[in-house]
Amino acid sequence: MNKKKAIILGGLATIVLIVAVLCTQITIFVIQPIGAIPDGKTLIISRLNKMQFIDSADAMCDRVQGSVSLLCRSMLLGTVAQNATIYLRLPYSKWLYTVSTDGKEFDR
Repeated sequence: MNKKKAIILGGLATIVLIVAVLCTQITIFVIQPIGAIPDGKTLIISRLNKMQFIDSADAMCDRVQGSVSLLCRSMLLGTVAQNATIYLRLPYSKWLYTVSTDGKEFDR
C-alpha cells in the first residue's frame, strides 16, 4: 500500500472512531414547541441514562410509560436541565423530533 492510501485510510479510521465515541457520549435532545418554550429547541447534551443518540422528552415518556403526559414531560425536562451538560443550543427541528418519536406526534 502506498503512503497516500495509508494516510487516507488512517484519516477515515480516525473519523469513524470519533463518530463512534460521540454517538455514545452525547445526545441530540429535541424539545418540541410547548407553552414554556414556544419556539422549541434542539440541544446537544451529555448523555444521561436510557437516552438514545437522538431523543426527546416525549419519546422517553412514550418508551418508559407508554404515553406522554405533561407531568412526565416536565420531569424529564427538569432532569435534563439539572443533570446534563448542554454543549450547544440550536433551533427546533421537527424532523429530528419525529426521528426521536419514530414518527409519532404528541399534543403540545
